[in-house]
Amino acid sequence: MSLNEAQAVIFDMDGVLINSEPVWQQAELEVLPKYGVPLTYEDTLMTTGMRVDLLVDYWHQRYPWTNYDNNQVSQQLVTAVVDFIHRDGQPMNGVIDALSFCQRQGFKIGLATSSPMVLVDAVLDTLNIRHYFEAIKSAEKLAYGKPHPEVYLNCASELGVDPSRCVAIEDSFNGLIAARAASMQTIAIPAKEQQQQSRWVIAHEQLEDLTQLASVFMAGAVTIE
Repeated sequence: MSLNEAQAVIFDMDGVLINSEPVWQQAELEVLPKYGVPLTYEDTLMTTGMRVDLLVDYWHQRYPWTNYDNNQVSQQLVTAVVDFIHRDGQPMNGVIDALSFCQRQGFKIGLATSSPMVLVDAVLDTLNIRHYFEAIKSAEKLAYGKPHPEVYLNCASELGVDPSRCVAIEDSFNGLIAARAASMQTIAIPAKEQQQQSRWVIAHEQLEDLTQLASVFMAGAVTIE
């Protein structure tokens, strides 16, 4: 199936709609070493796109600390990111044009994120883009977050579109795995410093940013394997 047969576009949030990934990384580098985790910037890239409680558990399994309270550590990370969004949150390059294009083309528009709803609300309200979305799904209360596909499947279900007719837009490898596992068409928009990595080959298309989205759709450039 080609891209121009799609009926819905589902956006990831962090790193796709808003430049919050560096803030997550900064929060992790500030918070987790306090618990004895010898975290580096490169380490944070391994958990990009992962739900925050699973991220905390990931590092606790590798560097266990005493008096483990996942909720407490998760909340510290989320609070730092939410504060940034309210203070300095800006849309990623091309976001408004991409959302407007999808709306004009008659695509149903969804949001599927691993982030908690408090952060989702902060982003949608700060950027004033809530009205574009017909389905907003967080993996916050699911048994598994990305790379599990459930949040994408739930979003497609609420939109009333078969997953194979959905295009998922992701910036993280964990999110890309989730979208592929949901049998969706995929567009990867990695961070600039990661764009040359060979792992993005599993995406059906790779863009530099959302300003290229309209031209890719108009060309029908993606073919599903």
